[in-house]
Amino acid sequence: MSMKRFLSVFLIAISTVTTFAQIEIPQKPKLVVGIVVDQMRQEYFYKYQDRYTEGGFKRLMNEGFMMKNAHYNYIPTYTGPGHASVYTGTTPATHGIIANNWYVRNLDRMIYCAEDSTVTAVGGSEKSGQISPRNMLSTTISDELRFSTNKRSKVVGIALKDRGASLPAGHTGDAYWYDSGTGEFMTSTYYQEELPEWVKALNDQKLAEKYLSQKWETLFPIETYVQSIEDDNPFEGPFIGMETTSFPHDLPALMENNDNFGLISTTPFGNSITLDMAYAAIEGEQLGKRGETDLLAISFSSPDYIGHRFGPSSVEIEDNYLRLDRDLEKFFDYLDQEYGKGEYLVFLTADHAVADIVDYMLSENVPAGNFNTRSVLTQMRGFCAINYGEGNWISNFSNEQVFLNHELAKEKGIEIEKIQREVAHFLLARYPGVKEVYTATDMRRLEYLEGRKSLLQMGFNHKASGDLLLILEPAWLSSSWKGTTHGTGYTYDTHVPIVFMGWKVPHGTSSRYATITDIAPTLSMLLGTRLPNGASGQPILEILD
Repeated sequence: MSMKRFLSVFLIAISTVTTFAQIEIPQKPKLVVGIVVDQMRQEYFYKYQDRYTEGGFKRLMNEGFMMKNAHYNYIPTYTGPGHASVYTGTTPATHGIIANNWYVRNLDRMIYCAEDSTVTAVGGSEKSGQISPRNMLSTTISDELRFSTNKRSKVVGIALKDRGASLPAGHTGDAYWYDSGTGEFMTSTYYQEELPEWVKALNDQKLAEKYLSQKWETLFPIETYVQSIEDDNPFEGPFIGMETTSFPHDLPALMENNDNFGLISTTPFGNSITLDMAYAAIEGEQLGKRGETDLLAISFSSPDYIGHRFGPSSVEIEDNYLRLDRDLEKFFDYLDQEYGKGEYLVFLTADHAVADIVDYMLSENVPAGNFNTRSVLTQMRGFCAINYGEGNWISNFSNEQVFLNHELAKEKGIEIEKIQREVAHFLLARYPGVKEVYTATDMRRLEYLEGRKSLLQMGFNHKASGDLLLILEPAWLSSSWKGTTHGTGYTYDTHVPIVFMGWKVPHGTSSRYATITDIAPTLSMLLGTRLPNGASGQPILEILD
């Protein structure tokens, strides 16, 4: 080789080495903390902010990036589908968790979203142990984080509700939930054969007993709760054994009439004990302290239990958020001390929002109504018997979906599409609370790109969903009990927070429409992982670019 050529090759090699040396290896946060507040409206960030601390919800607003116009992009807005959608980055049409419970034709029964008869309880009560994420058909960001490090990263899901722990933890993480029978946290053999020592140590503290040995009194003088309606009112559902819904709530006395330690779920102390478990998990598993990015998925279930019973305008909900704010302040301060400010990544969202109590809306002259599903089911069966002959034509009516008896239709030689169309027309013509009805045939055959029918389609699973899908009028609910619920595609159920804070997250806000399925893709981009395998959302560019 000539000297000239040798020098040329040498200079190219030096240039290449220099170029490689200048490439920075992407850094990652020490810990990702995913927070889902069960049944949180976006408005709660503003409604109670006058009495929030600087370190809780206000810190998320002041230091983080918030998508102020974030929504669920499917129907139904329930807890199981919500948690699955946040972590998979897709909708029930893909991930398969189409409700909390749904009817399965082949089994001729309802199944639970996190049920698994092949596993058993580890700790807790035997009846609470048959839980796993196996009904979820796609991977989660939790799974993809673990796969990206050849499973050296740890993932831990924690919640009072089993579905709030197991679905976010994905198929490869660990999950722990609260057992109302024992007042302890537990898991199943899907995850472990024995509870870790740190879980046993937490359970040995008997925290549920301690929390339930006190009264639930308002954090501030009750007359200062000006963001809520009158404390004693006819719209809310009292605790079992109580005639009124007024403060204070004497928890020791209520324990005598309620579901053992399950009472804590309908108090703000359910949030506190959830965080007690989170602290224990961080320390017990040394999360974020082993040279790999770990993920802690926390779901606060108590706001949902409180909201169902007392409604979104109650003193109880206001007090819950004021207390949760202070719990979060302590938690964020703890994370600062353990990891360093800016060294961890937090996101906060909700699995759904909530409707106002129907009778309260009616008292304020707002159109609303209760849809009596039992009565409607009886009359649908009568309609079918008259028009198609005797037989059990309606196999199931749940989640505002009607399942027709396909075997009976085949036996009698009647096309199922004909029955779908005619029963749909019957429902629309007869019931004022029914706004729209769509058939499964149209859901499979057509592609809807906007409106409520598009939300229905994003929640429609070809194998699992019903023959008819109902949409009720705004503020109409399939509930006749006091209190309220959720599940619709209206903004009172879909509009939820999406806020990121911490590692590489700029401060700011955006009013651009975003969807809940954008969270997981955003995390994938931040963490440098694959997208969850069913992901359909898009990264939030305001946070990334």
